[in-house]
Amino acid sequence: MFVRTTEVQGDPSKIEDGIAVVRDEVFPAVSAMDGCVGMSLLANRESGRCIATTAWQSMEAALATADRVVSLRDRAEQSLGTSGSEVHQWEVAVVHRDHAAPEGACARLTWLSGDPGTADRAIDIYRMAVLPRLEEMEGFCSASFMIDREAGRVVGTVVFDDERSMEATRDDARGIRDRVASEMGATVERVDEMEMVFAHLHVPEMV
Repeated sequence: MFVRTTEVQGDPSKIEDGIAVVRDEVFPAVSAMDGCVGMSLLANRESGRCIATTAWQSMEAALATADRVVSLRDRAEQSLGTSGSEVHQWEVAVVHRDHAAPEGACARLTWLSGDPGTADRAIDIYRMAVLPRLEEMEGFCSASFMIDREAGRVVGTVVFDDERSMEATRDDARGIRDRVASEMGATVERVDEMEMVFAHLHVPEMV
């Protein structure tokens, strides 16, 4: 299973228009493409940062649609008041759900980079050491771990019931993050806390 993420730094004053375009135009079009198994959208309404994720049954399916989504991406960028985005392809390594994300759910994303040769070890650490800790957190909904083996990058996403739960787990999350980065010799690129605007990813459980 593979996903494509599109990161956009939009104009906060246009965030609502951008969300509407992604929800009402981009999502239906992408979902109808062969091999697509859903889409989600995360947004920070204050900063204007948005992350759209589309899931695909295979890397071949993701690559086959790369050109077809360009016009949709352009439309979304325009509605958000920007003319650029960062697009990345990821292998889905771990997915675990306790329950579906309710309305008002929020997510914390942690991006790390390191030695490409340690990808499998990073997956093992996430499964055995990180995921059990995440499951114990207040308001835990789900977690996923994606990797870019060639670039040596990983991103872990944890979804919580609401903003309050996400905020309450910041200290614990920081401790886990620092420990994993130290063990892996990895660099924490950034941490995002965002609203789950909509979640229609149908990626199966992968633990």
